[in-house]
Amino acid sequence: MRLFRYLAKEVLVSTAGVTLILLLVILSGRLSNYLGRIAEGKMTFEFLFIILGYHIPSFVQMILPLAFFLALLLAFGRLYIENEMAVLFSSGISKMKLAVYTLGIACIISLASASINFWLAPFSEYRAAEASQEQNKLSAFDFLLPGRFEGSGQRTTYIDSFTPNEGWMNQIFLSDVVRKKGGNVPVLTFAAYAEQIRIRSEGNLNYLVFKDGARYEGKPGTANYRVTQFDTYAVRMENETRSVVVEPYTKTTLDLINSDVLADKVELQWRISLVVIIPILAIIGLSLSQVNPRQGRFFKMLPAILLMIFYVALLIWARTELEKGNISIQLGLWWVHGLFIGVAAGLFAQYNQVFDRRKARLPHSEKTNEPSV
Repeated sequence: MRLFRYLAKEVLVSTAGVTLILLLVILSGRLSNYLGRIAEGKMTFEFLFIILGYHIPSFVQMILPLAFFLALLLAFGRLYIENEMAVLFSSGISKMKLAVYTLGIACIISLASASINFWLAPFSEYRAAEASQEQNKLSAFDFLLPGRFEGSGQRTTYIDSFTPNEGWMNQIFLSDVVRKKGGNVPVLTFAAYAEQIRIRSEGNLNYLVFKDGARYEGKPGTANYRVTQFDTYAVRMENETRSVVVEPYTKTTLDLINSDVLADKVELQWRISLVVIIPILAIIGLSLSQVNPRQGRFFKMLPAILLMIFYVALLIWARTELEKGNISIQLGLWWVHGLFIGVAAGLFAQYNQVFDRRKARLPHSEKTNEPSV
């Protein structure tokens, strides 16, 4: 049991470290994308951290099996390089027992992966979809920053400041283009202040109400020009309709089990596959982690990573074909796992020197059958 705790500590600590590094890499890529949307006025800065937080379980969902595989290669490779594995084997620990310990560690990772795949990730994605819908309800004026021109070309908005209590927009300038028979006609609107109003009696319609301003419509330099002075000028804003979240990745696992929809069945198999892949990768990682000090701990790292990438890529391809209906749902993703179970068994047999032992016994048996002189 002490040996199991020692090995588990080595692998689990390495898994946590690799998971954190890969998660930071993915978050940095998503962060740059979201910052671009904030700069374009399509997202609030506060929403950035909300949406990233909701997506983290889904990121970990994919990262965890890969991080465990890499951590197993690193941890066991170090034990081989520092001759700790040689000490274990000389103390009576067989490679079969080491495989049992490795599968025990894989079970711990599998339980964590199952809790994320079957409960936490779908729940977080559902909340993320709801938050995105709430974000889409916001108008362009909710993203305005005082003292800055927002927009591009002839569609530009500027406000001087917000009132501290009411949140009214002071000294607003709005440039837009309207389509008429003669083509696009520029429209400029100036107002002392403006506010957004929602009228519930008319079906929650949103209006932008300008106060004490003027509206200029027409092309500069032409006689056909219209100037309108107003005390109050209201513009109805488009409302975003709230849709029901029905994406398979947002549904609970129980809903997927009870569903007859093909996309839901594929999503269920995908969630199970991200758990099943862990013990298979554990045996592959155990077999490929064996190196000698002359080879170095990274000698088999490249072929192991390529094999892992091929495994994951084949799963993704099979999922795509399932969604298209090119592969039977009964066959599903299980044939991919069956293929790599065979690969894992072959590598472990070679690792456990099954064939070498059989070859080593052949000369001895032939020698005993030789006639004595």
